[in-house]
Amino acid sequence: MLARLLLLSTAIAVASSGKHGGVEVPEFGEPIANLTVPIGRDATFKCIVVNLGNYRVGWVKADTKAIQAIHEHVITHNHRVSVSHTDHSTWYLHIKSVQEEDKGQYMCQINTDPMKSQMGNLEVVIPPDFVPEETSGDTMVPEGGTARVSCKARGIPPPRVMWKREDGQDIVVRDNMGTKTKVLTYQGEVLKLSKISRSEMGTYLCIAGNGVPPTVSKRIHISVHFHPVIQVPNQLVGAPLGTDVTLECYVESSPKSINYWVKDPPGELIIPSEKHETSVRQKSMFETEMSMTIKNIRREDLGSYICVAKNSLGDVESKIRLYEIPGNDRQVLQYPDERRPFDDDYKTEMYEDDFDEKDNRVPDRANKWYANDGKIIVMSSNCAPTAVLALTALFLRLIL
Repeated sequence: MLARLLLLSTAIAVASSGKHGGVEVPEFGEPIANLTVPIGRDATFKCIVVNLGNYRVGWVKADTKAIQAIHEHVITHNHRVSVSHTDHSTWYLHIKSVQEEDKGQYMCQINTDPMKSQMGNLEVVIPPDFVPEETSGDTMVPEGGTARVSCKARGIPPPRVMWKREDGQDIVVRDNMGTKTKVLTYQGEVLKLSKISRSEMGTYLCIAGNGVPPTVSKRIHISVHFHPVIQVPNQLVGAPLGTDVTLECYVESSPKSINYWVKDPPGELIIPSEKHETSVRQKSMFETEMSMTIKNIRREDLGSYICVAKNSLGDVESKIRLYEIPGNDRQVLQYPDERRPFDDDYKTEMYEDDFDEKDNRVPDRANKWYANDGKIIVMSSNCAPTAVLALTALFLRLIL
């Protein structure tokens, strides 16, 4: 139909001009530029024609052969399409608020015989977005299990998805052979964390981008659940009567545990008061430091104290023994800086530096002695039992 309309326009133009063989033939001044436009933005094609004369310019969507406009008249029923021109030499096709269906080739025609035309392509790009039904939410996995989270993104061009930890730590990935690799970012729609440990618990970001702003991201929290664990830095604590003393326990648990203190005997729950000041400090998502300060120690305060941690997976407890250091002397035992050997239970000469504590968060079975003002005057850790007895005997001889 467009061809018939353009031929009719040509006949009218030639008849009105009264010219035949001497009429100048119109030409295109330059190629039509291809356009790449984000969805929702406006697109404008420009067609420059030299010596148009009484000829007409038409616009056609090439893939559907749908006529968009002829000269100054819009033919399509698409209300977003309009045309304009400047001095009959520069002709524009405007498409407002471009949609995905607008993509394709657009043809600028001149109704010469034969007809002249040139085309420009409209590429519609779409910023990335996540497919809700194919994107994971927060997840929970038992320690040692496998966490599998996914982010499915759509957009034009197809987005790329990468993962990173929100806290900036490395992501630990393992292949089918169990080989462990640490990476700052991981590429792919699916993140699989096998044999997961508590240190891998946290918030992971999946980030999708395709070069079309804005880049999008989603926060996915991976919880690693495990039975509570208690570590006690000092299981044996001594202090003179009338002083203050602080007992400490370190708890690891997920989900978060309920932590409290018990006096043994008689096994009664200790309620926070002026006598017993308790505090709980969250060190990380799964690490908690619980402490209790006993004010103005009396004889009835001596004995065993139990710190207890409970969560939905179980409970655990650890005991600290508080005993009296007689006398009010505040002598401090001095130790030289040089390394001194001692014998373990098997009469093997050993040094304190020979113990590797890199894998322990806190020293185990350590001991403290307090003066009557509550200050620590002796502290030793990781000593063999014979060494502890020797130090205790020496200290008692000095202060009695």
